[in-house]
Amino acid sequence: MPNTKEIKKRIKSVEDTHKITNAMYLIASTKLRKAKSDFDHTKPYFMALRQEIKRIFRLSSDIESNYFYPIDNIKKENVKSIALVITADKGLAGSYNQNVIKESLKILDDYPDMKLFVVGEYGRHYFNEHNIKVEQSFLYTASSPTMHRAREIADLLLEEYNRNSFTKLFVIYTDLESGLVGEAKSNRILPFHRAEFSDISDDTKVVRNLEFYPSLTHVLANVVKSYVTGYVYSALIDSFCCEQEARMMAMSSANDNAKNILTNLQMQFNQVRQAQITQEITEISAGAKARLRKEGV
Repeated sequence: MPNTKEIKKRIKSVEDTHKITNAMYLIASTKLRKAKSDFDHTKPYFMALRQEIKRIFRLSSDIESNYFYPIDNIKKENVKSIALVITADKGLAGSYNQNVIKESLKILDDYPDMKLFVVGEYGRHYFNEHNIKVEQSFLYTASSPTMHRAREIADLLLEEYNRNSFTKLFVIYTDLESGLVGEAKSNRILPFHRAEFSDISDDTKVVRNLEFYPSLTHVLANVVKSYVTGYVYSALIDSFCCEQEARMMAMSSANDNAKNILTNLQMQFNQVRQAQITQEITEISAGAKARLRKEGV
């Protein structure tokens, strides 16, 4: 059984760890509130862009573009795909990162030649360690999602999509479900199915003689660019919210475990200390009796 000095040292170590995990919990909760506010502000912009794309369809339902599936819906052979994978920069967030990695590996099984673009140090490190080729890693951190960075990512993805004739573009991230429950998923954002915009409410009266300058194709390209930028920004914010929520849950669990360990260590310390006191009293009593016998009392 360890002595009191060893137990006190262990208690001090657990208390220090508890202070760190509690501080990380408070920091994550603060970041979550801010990120959640930013996330709520992205929805109107995102839905407005979807509505504009629907209006274009209503004006010209037979429009042909590489951003949309063909009207005859005939699937192309030799599908070439690219994917944006969004992970965190560090761990200590439960299964958050591993769920994104699992989803990435799952989609890689379906598209072995897929090109990966990665945000987050965790994802970069994992793919590098497992010799999975990454087309490009974005060096800025996943903990600072901004519209400017989302625009840079979207521009690069669209450039690859248009230049190399890719037929599918995916975003693999953690989606903020109802409440604060995160789920890792892969969403295809290009090309669009026309049916994806059929459920968007639009009470605005359509002007049939509306003119597009310089052309409908150019206008659509600009709208799609803004749409992809908005989607990437939303996915970055979404993932960051889920990361902070996962970290809060992990730190909360760590705090509870630390409290249980401290309670057990304190009980163990009291038992050892009581045993030492009892032993000391016994030794003093035995010594006093021996001295009395020696003196013939």
